Amino acid sequence: MAKYMLIMRASDETMAKMGEMSFDEMLETVGRYNDELIRAGVLIAAEGLDDAAQGVVVDYSGETPVVTDGPYGETKELFGGFYILDVATKEEAVEWAKRMPAFPGAKTEIRRVPSIEEFPQDNKWVQNEKAWRERTGQL
Repeated sequence: MAKYMLIMRASDETMAKMGEMSFDEMLETVGRYNDELIRAGVLIAAEGLDDAAQGVVVDYSGETPVVTDGPYGETKELFGGFYILDVATKEEAVEWAKRMPAFPGAKTEIRRVPSIEEFPQDNKWVQNEKAWRERTGQL
């Protein structure tokens, strides 16, 4: 099994369509999908994010980091939330993503989450993180 992150991206069109749906209806639709993931035993985590207008961007392109309040000007898509699934293959992650309730203009990016075991085990920073994961029950 491997972990895959399904990154939900929303466009202005997506956000407008979402605004047409009642909050209760949205919870029902997403809740049914989440329940499928839970019953299949593949869900590790799922979170939505607050409005981008409440966030900030830290830009490291200059000598010192520059912090800019959201919304972020020319951004065409915003990261709106994520799922982390534990599935056998990327193809299985894709199949789950295809079943996700989505609005026009939405996209889902799928990326594998490497395991701590894939990093050099003799590196002190990897050892420190592995020990922290063991202490916190994440390994």
